[in-house]
Amino acid sequence: MTAIRSDFITDYDGLADDWWDPRGPLAPLGWIARTRADFVPAARGEDASLLDIACGGGLFGPHATAKGYRAVGVDLSAKSLEEASRHGFDEVVQADITDLPFADESFDVVTAGQCLEHVPDPYRVVKEACRVLRPGGTLVVDTIADTTMARLISITLAENIPFPGHPPRGTHDHRLFVNRQRLTRAARTQGVELRLLGLRPHFGDMMRFFARRLDEVRMVPVKSTDLLYLGVGTKW
Repeated sequence: MTAIRSDFITDYDGLADDWWDPRGPLAPLGWIARTRADFVPAARGEDASLLDIACGGGLFGPHATAKGYRAVGVDLSAKSLEEASRHGFDEVVQADITDLPFADESFDVVTAGQCLEHVPDPYRVVKEACRVLRPGGTLVVDTIADTTMARLISITLAENIPFPGHPPRGTHDHRLFVNRQRLTRAARTQGVELRLLGLRPHFGDMMRFFARRLDEVRMVPVKSTDLLYLGVGTKW
């Protein structure tokens, strides 16, 4: 069996120029980032801070600043961090997201979008996210479920059908897809009870996107968490 790779995030060095292409291979990450922002409360003060884990090219930066936060991004990809620094982040840090270089209870909000399914131990990332989150702070994560349906849609279909916005082949490894029960348990051990909900693209928007009549697709909440799902919770 092929070994599980540990360097998926650094693969994004080769995609650094595609982060902000509305029809490029990373376009769906922008759609999800906008939805993630809906679950982030407005900043309560001028010194409120937000950490975006695996921030990539900074797609969440404009949303964080619009909410009033001092935005900090952390990622392994140096080239992506250069892009993030130009899109709303006040500080960017190159580091391993399983061992965050921040003190306990440093941030009012921590987000981790579409990165947990790229690391061998996503549950450790979640625990680290909870560790650096202040009591009363908000954690928002989104990822891909470890289901047969997710493997079929996210890999077999999405990576092999040449539609606009499809990820390159090899982007995902189904063995890294994230178990929902383990995810919520990992957060709970660190004082965060996550509420999960599923996400899917708005069908009408997708059709208009394919027809080149629309450049951004809305994500809508659904009951099923069998494919793409989001978790949100407050640290007690």
